[in-house]
Amino acid sequence: MATDDSLATGQRSLGDPALDYPLWPPLTSGCPRTSTEDVSYPVEVGYAYDKADPADLFAPVRARGGLERWAPLLPPLLAPGLGEGATPLVELEPGVYVKDESRNPTWSHKDRLNRCTTSAAVGAGAPGIAVASSGNHGASAAAYAARAGLPCVVFTGPDAPPAVDAFLNAYGAVVLPVPWEARWPLLRQVVERLGLHPVSNLTTTHTGHAYGPEGYKTVAYEIFQDVGVPSAVFVPTGYGELLFGVWKGFEELRRLGLADRVPRVFACESAASGALHRALAEGAPAAHVTVGASEAYSIASPVSGYRGVLAVRGSGGRALTVDDRQLAEAQGELARAGLWAELSAAAGLAGLRSLGAQAPDDGPVVCVSTSSGFKDKGMGSHRTAPAVPTWEEVERRLRAAGITG
Repeated sequence: MATDDSLATGQRSLGDPALDYPLWPPLTSGCPRTSTEDVSYPVEVGYAYDKADPADLFAPVRARGGLERWAPLLPPLLAPGLGEGATPLVELEPGVYVKDESRNPTWSHKDRLNRCTTSAAVGAGAPGIAVASSGNHGASAAAYAARAGLPCVVFTGPDAPPAVDAFLNAYGAVVLPVPWEARWPLLRQVVERLGLHPVSNLTTTHTGHAYGPEGYKTVAYEIFQDVGVPSAVFVPTGYGELLFGVWKGFEELRRLGLADRVPRVFACESAASGALHRALAEGAPAAHVTVGASEAYSIASPVSGYRGVLAVRGSGGRALTVDDRQLAEAQGELARAGLWAELSAAAGLAGLRSLGAQAPDDGPVVCVSTSSGFKDKGMGSHRTAPAVPTWEEVERRLRAAGITG
């Protein structure tokens, strides 16, 4: 991938958009001039939009597959890809669509982010990458590091799901299970002492990587190609990076003259945490919460970030909270439609269903499903009882399932 394919021009503070920084190095700890000890404001990547050719970039005949097709509107893609993106939009019922991100190379939306963050590590000349993650982020980072020929260090929790542990070790990552509260402090030490490039958060309130959410914009691009601008997009939300990326992608479509509006963006958080919900309620840029018991480990986040606040307010959306029962019901509904989603990944549909009669009815809605059900913590714990190989037993079990002659 040639470095001049990207129209990226620099980094801009989200705390004060008047503050600009060069494109390199990536500001992995947010804006140094607006951030305080209590709140870290992220930065975003800016582009020479006037040099983009929207008609060509969004032409239906352009090949799909891999973020390369969107290279002008992304940071330089200096690391090789794995065919991320181009995931299907499945119509669940008339007017309700599911964007199935489990079809990405490591079965989650994180592949879009890590194509960009690993490229940043390559561009910065880092000797490797490091990440603190309990699941999808670490698995994806390990894959993209392996693809780029870089070492990868992953600080994960002591109870990582079996599938995630298998992913990490298959890709050759250095896997370090540690207590939850120790992951970020240890990540900071690895970055400071060894010079590894951080592809996850380093700060007290969430900033994440400057380039990461840029990869998530492509979710919006693909939705637009399939159904135009929906009335609303429901997004499983932990730290809010995917939420922000989807919103920014539609904002760029409007800026480029391809869309006349942006959809309402609904953040769908676990009721066991709800940090963004609290930040919005309190009028704060971010919030800290105590995380309660939940099986939705991918979105049960103790802290939010300013990106999520901007996305919800900027789109006229809302922050919704859903409990494990609602998540399980949505997960079951997706499964009955042939889509096997991680419990956390079903939050988008759970958020839509939680609105009941108040759900948007002024156009199609899209629920993002972020990850495969193979990533759940309980995966493999349920085993089907063997069947006695007689017709009587087969008939009994078929009748129990409602299948009769």
